[in-house]
Parts: sequence; structure tokens; C-alpha cells
Amino acid sequence: MPELRKDPIIGRWVIISTGRGKRPSNFTHKREDVLKGGFCPFCPNNEDKTPPEVLAYRNDGSKPNTSGWSVRVVPNKFPALQIEGYLHREGVGIFDKMSGIGAHEVIIESPEHNESLATLPIKQVENVLWAFRDRIMDLKKDTRFRYILIFKNQGFEAGATLEHPHSQLIALPIIPSLVAEEMKGAKEYYEYKERCIFCDIVRQETTDRSRVVAENNEFVTLSPYAPRFPFETWILPKMHDASFEDIQKQNMENLARILSESLKRMSRVLNDPPYNFIIHNSPLKDGKTTYEDYYHWHIEIMPKLTHVAGFEAGSGFYINPTPPEEAAKYLKEAEI
Repeated sequence: MPELRKDPIIGRWVIISTGRGKRPSNFTHKREDVLKGGFCPFCPNNEDKTPPEVLAYRNDGSKPNTSGWSVRVVPNKFPALQIEGYLHREGVGIFDKMSGIGAHEVIIESPEHNESLATLPIKQVENVLWAFRDRIMDLKKDTRFRYILIFKNQGFEAGATLEHPHSQLIALPIIPSLVAEEMKGAKEYYEYKERCIFCDIVRQETTDRSRVVAENNEFVTLSPYAPRFPFETWILPKMHDASFEDIQKQNMENLARILSESLKRMSRVLNDPPYNFIIHNSPLKDGKTTYEDYYHWHIEIMPKLTHVAGFEAGSGFYINPTPPEEAAKYLKEAEI
């Protein structure tokens, strides 16, 4: 079974995923070895090559685990965490660990192998977002889980191991340290000013407009003031809401439109770059803590245009060669 081990100095948790154990030779693969394997388990008629689906949207009444789906969600065949078992915590001398309990799922975004979120029809992008929401709503019933992370690795350089358009979900029994840090900053700002920091960012950016890339009635895409990476962009709801899964139908339509537009602009300007896409959501409620007042869910999209090297790894500082105002200008002026 996988394990979660805690760094005793800074409190960071690490997954030791024994099911993914690799020898030194496994780390020397090339890009073409990973993405150009010929056979794709996510394509229609290969449903028996994946674990049984936990969710699928079907318009033709087709049976589960057969073709005919538009979006399909399956457990990851090589999960980082294991859903079966009990959450067991223990100490090993000065060290802490717990059993690697969690859920690891793959959201297959389209039956079409050569599509991407940037090229899918708006309605299909909306279906993908609904799948995210439906899986969160189901997994949050499991009291072992404290946080559900939804992310996308687009392209080999961003960590993708298959070309077929897909995203991933990992449910964790702890709140990740980066999430806890973001929550702490948002809470401190709220306690000092009695306002949401993200709402204040939306108000200031939509007034200043130098970093706004796109917007509609309900969402805004912007280049953040202090981006870690060139052309990093955020999508934020204009109305305050702590939880992505609270989204309503009319909101989802507008989110699909601005997400599609933002990815199209990025693809046009940067020639279809590899990127990571992450939904920053509030932790799951534990009956003791509430996040509604001070947290504000949002999406962060980070193109992989530079490498995190020794300075960044050793200092926590990021060197970004592109000012966000300049990035926003390029993205805003892109023809789509």
C-alpha cells in the first residue's frame, strides 16, 4: 500500500507510491516512448483496457464500459493512492506517516484522440467541468478525505503520459501544505480587512485592466500580479464563492466559454504549449472549520515555458522573464 510520510522539519507530506515503483532505467524514457505508443486505452472500443468507469455521460443509452460516451471517468490504473482500506496513522521514532488512502481518477475529456480542451466545442468543455463537479460531490461523502485536487497535465513537458485529452483527480486524507498556505494568507487578509482577498483582486484588476485577458458577466481571466511562470493565467469568479462544486448551470456555461477562450488565446500566442491546469478549491468541511467567508475558488493555468532549476528549488523564488502586463497584452490581442 502507498504511504504518506511527513517531513519533520517543514511539515510537508510526501506520497511514497509503492505501486508505481521504478528502477533507474524507468527514468530514462524519451518523449516519443511515452506519448507515441500507438495503442490508446482511452479511445472508444478500448473501455475494457481501463478499470470500470465510475461516471460516464452517454446520450445514446449505451451500456456502461462500452463506447457511446462523451465524457468518461475511470480509476487511475496506476494510482498514487489507494481507495480501499483504513486511514491508519503512526509514528516511527520522530517521524510521522499514515496509510496512503485516497482516490485517483482520470477524467477522459473526449472520445476524440486528437482533440484538446482548447479545441473542444464549448458544450463538451462544459461537460468536462460538470464531470469535475459530479466527482467532487460524490467523493466528498467519504469522511476520510480532506481535499480533492483536480488538475490537468497537457503535454509531455507538463507531465502527461498519454496524448488523449484527459484530466486527473486525487482525493487526499490531508490538506496539502501549499493549499494550507494559501488558505492561511486568505484568512489573515480577511481577519484584517473583513474582505476576501480574491474579491479585492477581481475588483482592482477589472478597474485597472492592465492584466485582464478576457472576461464575461461572471468570470475574469487575468495575468496575476506576481506570476511564477511566463504567461501564467488565473480564471476567477466575479461573485464570491469558496467551493467550485457550488456552481450552477448558468455559471458553468460562462466558465466553459472563458476557459475555452483563455486556452485558445494561449495556444495561439504560444504555439500550443504544454501546461498545467489546477482548480484551487476549498478543503472539504470537517464540521469544525468553515471557509465560506475568506476563500474564493479559482483556476490557475501555468504554461511550461521555463524550467524550475537550482535557484528556484533552493530558494522558493521564481524567475519570470515576462512581465504579466506584457503577457496579458499578447494574450488579449490574439486572434481566435
